[in-house]
Amino acid sequence: MENERNAEHRDFLKDSLRQTINFRFTDQHQGVEPPPVQKPPRPDQKLIPLPSGEKWRTLRGTDLLDAISNRKSRRRFNSETLSLAELAFLLWSTQGIKKELAPGTALRTVPSAGCRHPFETYLLVSNVEGLGVGVYRYLPIEHALILEKKDEDLVEKIAPATLGQAFAAAAPVIFVWAALPYRTEWRYTTAAHRVILLDAGHICQNLYLACEAMNCGTCAIAAFNQELIDQLLGVDGIDEFTVYMAPVGKC
Repeated sequence: MENERNAEHRDFLKDSLRQTINFRFTDQHQGVEPPPVQKPPRPDQKLIPLPSGEKWRTLRGTDLLDAISNRKSRRRFNSETLSLAELAFLLWSTQGIKKELAPGTALRTVPSAGCRHPFETYLLVSNVEGLGVGVYRYLPIEHALILEKKDEDLVEKIAPATLGQAFAAAAPVIFVWAALPYRTEWRYTTAAHRVILLDAGHICQNLYLACEAMNCGTCAIAAFNQELIDQLLGVDGIDEFTVYMAPVGKC
């Protein structure tokens, strides 16, 4: 039985499915409007502007070779507060928009299959300059944050949501990437899901390298309680759900 299940999951890693799809019948080729680049904020949510590149000048000149050589997963964080400029740099590095090309399409700081970029970035914030404890979401078009919900008990909820990985609760912020699969399904239909996971890897590697540029550390987490973390974000678990997360802090 286990061998059969392993064989099924190995097939998911292959691109054989693509050969069976008639792409003329995808929503894209049927003329359906593409889904938006980002989830719009609710009318009651105020934008929290983030510092722009002018505030990141102290990070310029970081040697890429050093960043790659020093990159590793770091699970010990000190109690230092993360500045809003540092958070803004990490957000731009992982999902920042360089240019909007057309409705539903934008060039970002990371690659994505078909330029679909299926992820929303949520932040579990406990110790960031100028931000209260709670769940936030990044708006890459405006380069701003919105508060999804305040949660004074947030830190206590992190360990159960990460299957007991208590080190995550010590981080001042946790990046959580939730997929909206239809953004990629619109173009690739059932071939979308494999490349969505590949896209997650592109995003997180940029986070690792950006952290090295500012003397921070991160550790990617792919093991979590799906229901608890989706509830914490306030997503439905069907059309939007957590795929990957990474605590960030000073080391």
